[in-house]
Amino acid sequence: MRQIPLPLALTMGEPAGIGGEITLQAWARRGEGVPMFFAIDDPARLAALALRLGWDVPVAAITAPENAAAVFAHALPVLPVGGTPRAQPRHPDPADATLVIAAIDRAVAEVRGGRAAALVTNPINKDALYRAGFRHPGHTEYLAELAGPGARSVMMLASPELRVVPVTIHLALRRAIAELTTAAIVEAGRVTDAALKRDFAIAHPVIAVAGLNPHAGERGALGREDQDIIAPAIAELRAAGIDARGPFAADAMFHAAARRGYDAALCMYHDQALIPVKTLDFDRAVNVTLGLPFIRTSPDHGTAFDIAGTGAARPDSLIAALKLAGDMAARRSAA
Repeated sequence: MRQIPLPLALTMGEPAGIGGEITLQAWARRGEGVPMFFAIDDPARLAALALRLGWDVPVAAITAPENAAAVFAHALPVLPVGGTPRAQPRHPDPADATLVIAAIDRAVAEVRGGRAAALVTNPINKDALYRAGFRHPGHTEYLAELAGPGARSVMMLASPELRVVPVTIHLALRRAIAELTTAAIVEAGRVTDAALKRDFAIAHPVIAVAGLNPHAGERGALGREDQDIIAPAIAELRAAGIDARGPFAADAMFHAAARRGYDAALCMYHDQALIPVKTLDFDRAVNVTLGLPFIRTSPDHGTAFDIAGTGAARPDSLIAALKLAGDMAARRSAA
């Protein structure tokens, strides 16, 4: 774990979910190489949660990110989000949407202002946000808007076993297929290649491109998209000096021997990418948003309402997200 001079900014996420619990646990395991971070949350909420669960996690309110360094060794630094959430564990309240979004906005502002090294987000509950008027499909799209014109947001799921990038993300399958284009694949491939070099220190990345149809279309017998949309994208990427290969049959590109042949898999739709990475390494997979002018990672799981408030949630994915964000920030700082 490389040292970073600035703390990471960790958002509150959905207060009815497990975000508070895994935040407390991540700080408690700071001796395991977890980089310095501060939470943007309600300090009283986190302190009460730790007390109720019987965890020895002191909470200290801070007024600015630069205060985190003096606090982190002996208490969890919390930058107040500006209100008290109304939700109880397992019972989200749409009235909290303002605070959930405020935590994201504040974290982005701190990172872009040079006061935090990177943004790490706890899981949000999209349904509660939608009911409060949130109009974005998810975190990734909202962060792209905050980043401003020209920002490109590409979602990567990264684990020690596998890195995957879905070209289409939060779309119904029928719509994802209809909206798949050569240009979108090329854009995702370019952003992925640049991120692998800059943020993962891979000098010559290999990107495996999945086919859309069974057996990658079987030369058109099972669909023309692989020949007409995906193959031209691979050719364009290769012409640009990017080592993109495929299209490969998706059912045969995620076993151990196949994974040794590439650094990231470019997939055509959400579940084609997320099913293999979550199956291989559910607890350590990290959601990374590529193409933004700032670093953003997140646990690769949801709010887990079924276990919220019980103390049973595992912080492994959040810890992995914090560590990856710290490594990415250190590489960018060194560069």
